[in-house]
Amino acid sequence: MAPKRPERLRHALSAALIALACLLAPCGTLAAWAAYDLTDTSRYVTAMAPLAGDPAVRDAVADTVGAGIMAQVDDRGDVRRLRGTVRPFVHDAVHSFTGTEAFRLAWDSGNRAVHDAVLRALHDESDRDVTVDLAPLTAQVKRQLAVEHVPLANRIPVEHTEVAVLPAQELDRLRKGFHVLEVAGFWLPVAAVVFAVTGISVAACRRRAVTATALGTALGGALLALAVTVGRHLTLADLPDETQQPAAAAVYDALTATLRQACWLLITLGLTVALAAWLMGRFRSSSTAPQRGPGQHRSAAPPGGATSHNAPADESDLQRSP
Repeated sequence: MAPKRPERLRHALSAALIALACLLAPCGTLAAWAAYDLTDTSRYVTAMAPLAGDPAVRDAVADTVGAGIMAQVDDRGDVRRLRGTVRPFVHDAVHSFTGTEAFRLAWDSGNRAVHDAVLRALHDESDRDVTVDLAPLTAQVKRQLAVEHVPLANRIPVEHTEVAVLPAQELDRLRKGFHVLEVAGFWLPVAAVVFAVTGISVAACRRRAVTATALGTALGGALLALAVTVGRHLTLADLPDETQQPAAAAVYDALTATLRQACWLLITLGLTVALAAWLMGRFRSSSTAPQRGPGQHRSAAPPGGATSHNAPADESDLQRSP
């Protein structure tokens, strides 16, 4: 018999709500990560701190700071003639400095300053580039060169060398996207939970609805993990200088570590709930199956009171027998 119309409507409504919940789960996870994890300065500095010991990151910082120092040397006529002599000492000094504890402290302070500057630019309406000043690092390198008695090290100019972090022309677009993430980071996870609970509540078979929701959540987590991997590949492919790719890869992995953990959490939670629902269904089906006692026969008496062929003969037959 075909299901009644109200039952078909319940099936359709439940399926639609569960599908929406499974779609919003990875989107809400991504938005919450961007809105709450990336914008937390303490978490950002903690995530970036280990990169101070990464060789690729140290090389990239050393090349940037060394190039800034040599550019300042070129701007000063009194030390320009020593460019060829100073260059190898600057290169070695900068690389040596990146292995010291002072560099680690400067790295944490620089990341905190950059993060605070980016957040201020996203919240206010300024139209200036977000930059970071390399003068403190240049001063540290200059002191180390002076300790090593490099000729004319004290005459290396220490000026404010600002490196652009966010161009001014991209700030307006980033502000709009950031405000959208702030709203979506809260409401998308809430909507996903509400749709999932409602879809399970109106379902005719709630166990199947729970299983479908769990499997959809696990699938969404797997797709989000795949998107993170593809985003890493595209980010590195867009870099103009291939020598910067190892450092950029280390930074990308550090920033997305929490997001990857969230992906695995969705996958694990979804598969666990689906397995639990399946085992519960098997247990219920086995517990409700009819049980036969030891004295029960498989065949029932035929209808109408008919006797079986193995029934004992009546009394008259017994008297006729010799």
